[in-house]
Amino acid sequence: MVISQYYLLFTMIKTKNLKKNYNSLQVLKGVDLNISKSEIVSIVGSSGAGKTSLLQILGTLDKPSNKDCKLFIDNIDILNLDEKELCTFRNSKIGFIFQFHQLLPEFTAIENVCIPGYIKKTNQVDLLKRANELLCYLDLEKKINNKPSELSGGEQQRVAVARALINNPKIIFADEPSGNLDSTSAKNLYKLFFDIRDKYKTTFIIVTHNQKLADLADRKVEIIDGDIN
Repeated sequence: MVISQYYLLFTMIKTKNLKKNYNSLQVLKGVDLNISKSEIVSIVGSSGAGKTSLLQILGTLDKPSNKDCKLFIDNIDILNLDEKELCTFRNSKIGFIFQFHQLLPEFTAIENVCIPGYIKKTNQVDLLKRANELLCYLDLEKKINNKPSELSGGEQQRVAVARALINNPKIIFADEPSGNLDSTSAKNLYKLFFDIRDKYKTTFIIVTHNQKLADLADRKVEIIDGDIN
């Protein structure tokens, strides 16, 4: 028991026998995965191997198809949460970074960053202070009031990173975060992930097709035909 509790202290995500079916197509075939706190893990595999399906389940955006599975995140039994509890957990514990940024074009950089905090009902003064700190940390202090159309691709992605960090999440899930960036911006983004991990102790799970960048992670996990290699 003591060993088990000690182990859980350092485990951020633990899965057992995760399966996902879409009608007769089995995309995930019983995935077992352990990810430590503050670890940066890249998930690679060919198109259709199950990377995005796994990321969506780990990020609580989707559910496994089978009942005989386990998913613990930060020692919480995710599959036993009701929808309201799950939304609260997701908003407070998880950040997302997507390939296409998903910034709202009518809002400024700082307004986009604040959106998850508004959903969480964070005090507005504290929220704006936190957003300013993050944007300054990401070298965007001169772009705070710019709209997405007035930012470069790399700047838009850094705004998306700040938005993902605004609620002090334990985990950030990134789905092809460098897919629309040039090689220099992509390397800078990955360096930023390590800087954020070191500063905030954040766990990163990154789905990518870029093998060179995937190799920079603490650990690379390969999915082949719906299972971990």
